[in-house]
Amino acid sequence: MKQCTHSDALPHPEPVPLGETCPECLRDGTHPVQLRLCLTCGHVGCCDSSPSRHATAHHNESGHPVMRTFEPGENWRWCFVDHVLV
Repeated sequence: MKQCTHSDALPHPEPVPLGETCPECLRDGTHPVQLRLCLTCGHVGCCDSSPSRHATAHHNESGHPVMRTFEPGENWRWCFVDHVLV
């Protein structure tokens, strides 16, 4: 079973979210479907079901490997590099 090779390098505690919603969606006038939190820097971005997929775009631009859901009642994490749940 494939495992994430990046989770041990994540900051503790988690970074403080840089906002309450996706700033790129706000700028573009679009509506985020669900939100994701970058566990390296605290960027909040919309999920891949949103029109612009800003969380994935953030990973592609920054190289930050792991994000977690930023939705109430959810607690899963995803590693973009290893393509696995953490």
